[in-house]
Amino acid sequence: MIISVIIPCYNVARHIEDVINNLPDQVDYIITVNDRSPDNTESIILQLQQKNKKIIYLKHEVNQGVGGAMLSGFKKSLELNCDITLKMDGDNQMDPSYIPVLIEPLINNKADFTKGNRFRDFTALKKMPIGRRIGNLGLSFLIKAASGYWNIFDPTNGYFAIKNETLQSMNFKKIHNRYFFESSMLIELYHVNGVIQDVPMKARYGDEISGLSKTKTLFEFPPKLFAAFLRRIALKYFLYEFNVASLFVLFGLPLFIFGSVYGIVNFIKYASEKIPAPTGTVVIPTLLITLGFQLLLAAANYDINNYPKRD
Repeated sequence: MIISVIIPCYNVARHIEDVINNLPDQVDYIITVNDRSPDNTESIILQLQQKNKKIIYLKHEVNQGVGGAMLSGFKKSLELNCDITLKMDGDNQMDPSYIPVLIEPLINNKADFTKGNRFRDFTALKKMPIGRRIGNLGLSFLIKAASGYWNIFDPTNGYFAIKNETLQSMNFKKIHNRYFFESSMLIELYHVNGVIQDVPMKARYGDEISGLSKTKTLFEFPPKLFAAFLRRIALKYFLYEFNVASLFVLFGLPLFIFGSVYGIVNFIKYASEKIPAPTGTVVIPTLLITLGFQLLLAAANYDINNYPKRD
């Protein structure tokens, strides 16, 4: 197996040397991508390259974000005919000792994509502020729904490994250039039927400050995830195949919507006239909403249990 590690580099001059020097010997190529970093990251990498011939240096003339840097690295890894590609950040927050554990399921063909799961580190979770914990749980749920991978935890974890065979089949045009990169990777993996496996690992935090603001996460992520969810449902259940879940959605959604609209309209009508609504006007929307909701729940249950997996 030929293994490459991609390191997107932006303002990582303080850590990049340690990150590169601590990589295990089994790594064949170290693909560093300077994403127009304003510090002296370039000079440090070029000095290291003179001693370490595994290092490949790529440079962006315009900042393209972490996703843009990774896409450049992916293309180079494919050019080098590597078998497995890993992503590691240059801020030294990803422990290289987990690399063998990440690539083992890929070598044994148990998965096409492996990623870290920090949620199993209960000690670190206890130290996390309650607001951030709730936010992570909410975002994780939305990403699971959008991607279809209900079996994974910590979906925003950027420490991952992927088979190049799987990587080659993905649509790079659909992968986001910036902070939505990790989520878009999961979303596109689903469409190539990629099997994902979590690898439990301890959280490792340094002194770097995340550039992802809460406002950006709150207002930019949900619309993108909702659009991805609608696209997944349309492709999976109405274009690529048609199954029992398709029928549940096809009948359940109109029943639920019609019952809700019919009930609200009549509630407003009779409430404004200050007269009791007829029994039938109350029972009909109640039955429609209940039936529609039950069908949608059945569709959700089918979806949750039918994520890509090995037989």
